[in-house]
Amino acid sequence: SVVGGNASEPPKPKDETPEFMKDALKDLTPRWRNWWIRGWFTILMFGYFALVTYLGTYAFMTSVILFQVKCFHEIITIGHQVYKSYDLPWFRTLSWYFLLCSNYFFYGTIAEYFAAFIQSEDYMMFLARYHRLISFMGYLFGFMMFVLSLVKKRYRLQFFMFGWTHVTLLIIVTQSHLLLQNMLEGLIWLIVPVSMVICNDIMAYMCGFFFGRTPLIKLSPKKTWEGFIGGAFFTIIFGWLISGFLCRFPWMTCPSEISSSFSVNLDCDPLPIFQLTEYQVPLFIRVLLKLVGRSSVMIYPFQLHALPLSIFSSSIAPFGGFFASGFKRAFKIKDFGDTIPGHGGLMDRFDCQYLMATFVNVYLHTFIKLPTPKKLLPLITAMRAPEQVALFHELKDYLANK
Repeated sequence: SVVGGNASEPPKPKDETPEFMKDALKDLTPRWRNWWIRGWFTILMFGYFALVTYLGTYAFMTSVILFQVKCFHEIITIGHQVYKSYDLPWFRTLSWYFLLCSNYFFYGTIAEYFAAFIQSEDYMMFLARYHRLISFMGYLFGFMMFVLSLVKKRYRLQFFMFGWTHVTLLIIVTQSHLLLQNMLEGLIWLIVPVSMVICNDIMAYMCGFFFGRTPLIKLSPKKTWEGFIGGAFFTIIFGWLISGFLCRFPWMTCPSEISSSFSVNLDCDPLPIFQLTEYQVPLFIRVLLKLVGRSSVMIYPFQLHALPLSIFSSSIAPFGGFFASGFKRAFKIKDFGDTIPGHGGLMDRFDCQYLMATFVNVYLHTFIKLPTPKKLLPLITAMRAPEQVALFHELKDYLANK
């Protein structure tokens, strides 16, 4: 939605039609011109998403990291433009240095998924063993460089931009790390939530475009209750259908196992939540099913887990977009960038995705994920021999007492 400035002084409209589409869309009104631009580039993004899904784990990892860097660049650039901080010594360099440090720390915490590869290389074992110390020393170096770069009469601006960088890192890097962590538990934990947010965004836009009458929130003047409710309705239906469809494919549901040769194994026996299970339905539904001679249904348990995910993606995740709208309104900008015509910058597309990724990670660790011998064994083999012996005796005593 177009935000920025005061409600009484809306920003001047700007023609953002790509050159190759101007002739075809020149006779349309701005409203319909934006509709077609947004639609065509949505199809292109769908194509990219399908390609990455086909390529698998490493394609998703590469895409998440590249998108993270671009989103970070968009927000940091806004800070530089708004506060005219280009002349601050070392600030741009330090911003990217802190991005590197935070990525090293967060992605080092998912080393358990790469245990086989790490144990095959001595230098990787060294990095894994001293990961926290290296991360801290790296950050400490950047912290000291920032203090040494302080300039008289510019202290306030420098500390403001220091805080701006760290809040950006908290929002972007932390949540993109959770996105990857979800994916390594099974591609389905990334594809289904991401698809839900995309579905909700598209259907809310479509319902709001054709039926919207009642404003939803002042931060986003173009958002309507009709679009919000319509998007939620279609997202819940879509979430149920796509989750049931993807449960059929083991390469979607298997956790990623990285071998010593860095290849990914996505072949496993499906967990119980990805296996068809018979459920007795409530009495008032059972009466209807008896008309067709049935009193139970066969569904995947994951479909039941998909319900709270779809409800969150359609009711809470949009607040990530509202938050972004408030941010843009505060600094009087229309979009975070112009990377995607009709949509704005990448951050305009990922504002809800990051919030959704955090919820999925919390839900996964609270209700789904349990330690398994297959996950614990690489951690145990990485221990020193005396530590393994001590663990063995402690476990033996525990089981004997139990």
